[in-house]
Amino acid sequence: MKSRDAALERARSSFDRGEFRATLERRVALPTESQNPERGPVLRQYLEQEIGPSFTSMGFACRILEHPKAKAPFLLAERIESPAAPTVFGYGHGDVIRGLEREWHEGLSPWALTERDGRWYGRGIADNKGQHTVNMEAMRHVIATRGALGFNAKFLVEMGEETGSPGLRELCAEQRDALAADLLVASDGPRLRAERPTVFLGSRGSMNFDLTIEARAGGHHSGNWGGLISNPGIQLAHALASITSPTGQIRIPEWVPAELPASVRRVLADCEVDGGEDGPQIEPWWGEPGLTPAERVYGWCSFEVLAFKTGNPETPVNAIPPRAWARCQLRFVVGVDPEQILPALRRHLDRHGFGMVQIATTRETYFHATRIDPDDAWVQWAVASLARTTGKKPAVLPNLGGSLPNDIFTDVLGLRTIWVPHSYAGCSQHAPNEHLPPALLREGLEAMTGLYWDLGSGDTPAAR
Repeated sequence: MKSRDAALERARSSFDRGEFRATLERRVALPTESQNPERGPVLRQYLEQEIGPSFTSMGFACRILEHPKAKAPFLLAERIESPAAPTVFGYGHGDVIRGLEREWHEGLSPWALTERDGRWYGRGIADNKGQHTVNMEAMRHVIATRGALGFNAKFLVEMGEETGSPGLRELCAEQRDALAADLLVASDGPRLRAERPTVFLGSRGSMNFDLTIEARAGGHHSGNWGGLISNPGIQLAHALASITSPTGQIRIPEWVPAELPASVRRVLADCEVDGGEDGPQIEPWWGEPGLTPAERVYGWCSFEVLAFKTGNPETPVNAIPPRAWARCQLRFVVGVDPEQILPALRRHLDRHGFGMVQIATTRETYFHATRIDPDDAWVQWAVASLARTTGKKPAVLPNLGGSLPNDIFTDVLGLRTIWVPHSYAGCSQHAPNEHLPPALLREGLEAMTGLYWDLGSGDTPAAR
């Protein structure tokens, strides 16, 4: 029977029979650590022997793409059914952060899907193998039920996201015509809460930079020279403290937006931040005053000191250190000019008497801030589809609190971007013991099967 309900039942039954788990188990077993140069052959193997055949079995045409700036290949899968149908662009990444094998709980391994206490453990289950597997399997169930998707699909899988997606921007610019579509539908990041379906429409930008003071060539005895020569650690601590208030409010005007748009404030009024039982407790006194927790993390900017070093922390000695260093990060939203972040910091430090502090960009790629309007017709359509399938009111986030290469899709490819995450904040992503509850993956599979079914039913904003 070719019906939406039949497709949903097929998805549920397949999951309950263990078919989804078996597929994900194979993918988790491949140690696709893009930060480990020895894993190059495995990165290619994931595309050529695992993802490519899965797409081919669904009637997709697949090809491997390369770019000189990329350290790993890409796979583009295409299924073009009708010039009149909408074209949906999908994205996922098969690379993972380092496995950190020795740090996992006893009996768990990053390269083996293991069930324990109602959770599935394994590297990539949340980021991002489990998430793009949900979407691929959902398309499979639609095709098996309807005989077709009912829309055109293009799906790009990269193997370098965890190292900053090198080459992705250039590849998309060069392949703009081949990647043309009406809409991006993809999955990454966490839901607002594990039990609540979520849509986010972009991502906060992210810029990492170093602050350094090089006072002199070497250390000097603190008894003989204390009070006579400057201490870079103290100076840098004061410089860092000048950037925010004691409660974390940013004091550099160029680092925050002029206002919180009404549409953003409206959707966030329905959002409650909750990291689950394993997440940290929110401290309401920290950050920008006058904003709700949701507005602070999804609508505003945050400055963090990621690391600070002066002297020799491992074996302190009685000497005034010659230098101090801090790795810093600004997460920023639409409305902040990324080209002005470091110049504004330079002006701020000079104005406060910290001309000795040197500013340097890091080798890490920085991400631009993106979001589409929560009132966009495609957003309202997607939310209605998810609500129909799950019977729950989805949360709508203007952007992810973290960062993704979403600006490549919005600015280079000109796409509206709708992300439907199949993870939650307490999943230990990037840490030992990465996991997801299978119930979340099952609901995600249902939700995406319904969403893809509705994309092929003819009643979409592009067809109206």
